[in-house]
Amino acid sequence: MNSIVEKVILENLLYNENYTRKVVPFLKDEYFQSKEDKVIYKTISEFVSKYNKLPTKEALLVDLSNNKNLTQQEYDSMLQKINDYSTSEQDEQWLVDETEKFCKDKAIYNAILESIHIIDGKSKTQTKEALPSILSDALAVSFDTNIGHDYLKDAERRYEFYHTIEKKIPFDLEFFNDITKGGVATKTLNIVIAGTGVGKSLFLCHQAANCLIQNKNVLYITCEMAEERIAERIDANIMDITIDELKSLPKQVYAKKLFNATRGVTGKLIIKEYPTATAHVNHFRYLVNELKLKKKFIPDIIFIDYLNICASARMKQGGSVNSYTYIKSIAEELRGLAVELGVPVFSAT
Repeated sequence: MNSIVEKVILENLLYNENYTRKVVPFLKDEYFQSKEDKVIYKTISEFVSKYNKLPTKEALLVDLSNNKNLTQQEYDSMLQKINDYSTSEQDEQWLVDETEKFCKDKAIYNAILESIHIIDGKSKTQTKEALPSILSDALAVSFDTNIGHDYLKDAERRYEFYHTIEKKIPFDLEFFNDITKGGVATKTLNIVIAGTGVGKSLFLCHQAANCLIQNKNVLYITCEMAEERIAERIDANIMDITIDELKSLPKQVYAKKLFNATRGVTGKLIIKEYPTATAHVNHFRYLVNELKLKKKFIPDIIFIDYLNICASARMKQGGSVNSYTYIKSIAEELRGLAVELGVPVFSAT
């Protein structure tokens, strides 16, 4: 069945220019089963990329004949395939939809094979920790047909955007709500800036407690203090008492205060500690996936305490990398995580 789909895809890549321009950005040679089909696709794709038009059958055969990695038998097999291609009329949207389904199925199939390879210990570059990322990338394969905002044609959609109420998580501090026009928006990185000992973690804990009371799912990642110390500060915020008062409470009084303060709260708060300067955005991404799988917990907002003691996933500190470039890299990665997950991310520096 797949061979028929692959034949339909390849012959339309050769004869249907509109179709080709829609699907080439998403197709990969690894999706095709036989070596011959992989080479034919790659040759067509490279021709389109270089000359910005479809190759003729003759041009395709010339490029294939110049491929030094092919045997005569493989070339003859591809010659037969190409001669069998036809220009039959097909509904273009149907073609695009079937090609998208083909890409999704192949991406998942390849991801499962790669995962088995890793589990069996046959991969020299990947570990089992990479499995969630490999599978999630495969499941995310789709054709995004949006290639930009047309200023004149999209005026009506733009007007609707202007009048759409943006989803935000409000502060419990009115001045902050005034300057942010109602709170923090999704897909944003929000940074608290203050000197050492001024209260960055105090503010983050306060805001985390506020979000929990608003029935939000809160993920608090700490690279500085122990999980229990963060929970202690959030306890004090929610119960509206000092940390000294919190420590002096009898166990029964503590349980009663916590119950009263969180009565009716449907949100959850997860606190996760990482050693200083060792955790980067890939660790955080893996944590989110683990929480989703094991606890069915999906965060509405993420706090990372704090920016300067995280690691970068893209570069190593020291050597030719100065502190500005390194911290900038971390900030960009956290902003990317916020966009990917569709949640606000808070941190401090």
